Amino acid sequence: MRITLAEEIMLLSLDDESGSVKQRQAVGWAVAGALLLELVLAERVQVSGKYMELVDSPPTGEELLDGRTEAIRAWMRGRSKRRVSEWLTRDQAKAVGPVVERLCGRGIVVEERRKALGVFPVRRYPEADGAVERELRERLAAAVSKGAEPDARTASLISVIHAAGLHGLAFPGVPRKEITARTAAIADGQWAAESIRTAIRDM
Repeated sequence: MRITLAEEIMLLSLDDESGSVKQRQAVGWAVAGALLLELVLAERVQVSGKYMELVDSPPTGEELLDGRTEAIRAWMRGRSKRRVSEWLTRDQAKAVGPVVERLCGRGIVVEERRKALGVFPVRRYPEADGAVERELRERLAAAVSKGAEPDARTASLISVIHAAGLHGLAFPGVPRKEITARTAAIADGQWAAESIRTAIRDM
């Protein structure tokens, strides 16, 4: 099963048992950046320097990406281009929900609802199918810890992880200083992610 880069970020951030999101603020920025990067890779968005613009292309067929394309179109308000940082600032608080819903729709996680203190509604998303996350973590470990050459999508994912400082989620139990040089080297080779990575880092 091929899932989006944003869904992969979410899988890394969700606690397998409780279903709660770890490092939620940083994850919000990473998920928003991963969605935008996915649209760049799909040639629906072009990023040049600090600016982004939509490409007149048909839908991708992936509801998560097509929904974001329409949201960007509405946000652009007829302008030819706008700043990457402005979009990420707007989207980082809204991006997590649709991505988690997509994971639920795929049957990878399940939604559990309860009330904290008997009053406040709380939602958790424990894992239903661990195979996808296991494959993801094996792929990341091969590229970062074992030095294997990552494919383009894995390298793009590592670039976002590095920018958002999510090393602890992606490589639990591994001292950050042991892997940052490798994640930085992989990130530096990703021209498509450069502007997005810079915007996330600056935020």
